[in-house]
Amino acid sequence: MKRITLNALALAAGAMFTIAALPAQAADIDVKMLNKGAKGMMVFEPDFVHAAPGDTIHFIATDKGHDAESIEGMIPDGAQPFKGEIGKDLAVKVDKEGFYGVRCKPHFGMGMVMLLEVGKGTNADAAKAAKMPPKAKEKFDALFQAAN
Repeated sequence: MKRITLNALALAAGAMFTIAALPAQAADIDVKMLNKGAKGMMVFEPDFVHAAPGDTIHFIATDKGHDAESIEGMIPDGAQPFKGEIGKDLAVKVDKEGFYGVRCKPHFGMGMVMLLEVGKGTNADAAKAAKMPPKAKEKFDALFQAAN
């Protein structure tokens, strides 16, 4: 049986405190753009993501006829709008806290939207007031309800 010395214990404890004191690593979060997913046709999967400031959202063009872009009026103050290209992946680093509405432009009228909450969703009232097609509005109403 080996003996653990006090020096070894002190060294291990010091290493644990050092690791705990390091800043949290930003996460990479994948969102697929699909013709058909678990919740139906023309969907982002997942359709709701909670992220932390500094995380990167990777919109993956799993099915090629889609894009991802922010919706005017549905991003936090000071956040940069984003717009991807049809059939191409897009990486978006989110730094501002709040709700971000995301749409697939060709399928927006069919309700192909997703809700991204970064940190605290402080802009919920403004995001909910944005104008959009009825199916997209219905989907966002359900997503906001689920976010609470």
